Amino acid sequence: MMNIVVSGPAGSGKSTLAVELARALGAALLDLDTITNPVLEAMTPTLPAGTHWNAPELRPVVRPARYAALRAVLADQVRAGVDAVLVAPFTAELQGGTEWRELVDAAGGEPAVVWLRASPELLAERRRIRSADRDAHIVDSPADSAPRVPHLVVDASLTTGQQLSSVLRRLGGGRQLPVSSPVFARTFAAALFDLDGTLIDSTPAVNRSWEQLGREFGLTLDLMAAGHGQPAAQVIAALFPPEHAEAALARVTEIEADELDDVIALDGAAALLDSLPDPQRAIVTSGTRLIAGNRVAAAGLSSPAVFVTFDDVTRGKPHPEPYLLAASRLGVDPAECVVFEDAPAGLAAARAAGCATIAIAGTHDAADLDADLVIDGLFQLRALPEAGGGFRLAPA
Repeated sequence: MMNIVVSGPAGSGKSTLAVELARALGAALLDLDTITNPVLEAMTPTLPAGTHWNAPELRPVVRPARYAALRAVLADQVRAGVDAVLVAPFTAELQGGTEWRELVDAAGGEPAVVWLRASPELLAERRRIRSADRDAHIVDSPADSAPRVPHLVVDASLTTGQQLSSVLRRLGGGRQLPVSSPVFARTFAAALFDLDGTLIDSTPAVNRSWEQLGREFGLTLDLMAAGHGQPAAQVIAALFPPEHAEAALARVTEIEADELDDVIALDGAAALLDSLPDPQRAIVTSGTRLIAGNRVAAAGLSSPAVFVTFDDVTRGKPHPEPYLLAASRLGVDPAECVVFEDAPAGLAAARAAGCATIAIAGTHDAADLDADLVIDGLFQLRALPEAGGGFRLAPA
């Protein structure tokens, strides 16, 4: 069985993620608020005037009772052989003491823990927008109080789709790949990899960089709407007035080159990249050489000999030039290359170059990705060398 705990402070989006996770896994959704709040709200008229059931003086009694109810429902699911996704703050449980052991006992083993990490600014804004009465009685853990039990960290600023894809990848899930896909019947001369969202997860760092740029210029920036996967210069042109474009581009390049926290290799990226020799692989990114090089190093990936960045081309994605240049540097026909991409702009560039395309869902919904094959991560594929040269791809 697989039981999953989705935790985080109020406003982190844990309930939204838990719903999608339960739907994706076909699991029961056990929400602490849904299970216990109706009873507590019905008791409110019996409390002293102006007293909330989550008031500090009642919490020593109310909190243990709420979590006991959640554990009892979980134990019922376990007896019925049903997987469950639990959602609650779990502030005490995740510190690894008695409360954690009680949860493990109810689950019949240690559940997987997903912890949504959010900045105080993000939480404050989300709570302001929803204006829920219960938020006045929230007890937050210290900002640096990460769980002491094994857990997956998920950035609360990501979209729900990005969060879901990340969790499923790291839990070893993912969509069933069609073994009849023409991609698996071909022999390829080279694999051309996009970087951000394909080989590495840099989305939180990218979001923080552009949010900082927006604050410095007094703007609210919608990076996804402007065109994720396109060169920064093109995004700047879409978001900034012409008189500020040059300064904004220089500043965001500086910020992104230094913002490397949370930049990690995606599951399966290193294995697939390293399984191919240099004559059969390249990285093709819309980032500059400085930013891309820093991120590859931060993620601990090996850098291929052919590394095409925005500094090498005159026209970036969705124009085919970056992929045509990579194929040329490898000395292969673009029609014999397979491209791995996470963004519509990059897929458009690959198709225009005549390459086969494999899309990685997560940054964008699978429905928005026009590719020969859609996967949840490179961990789902392996490369098989062919005796006559080149390689085939197969489900891992």
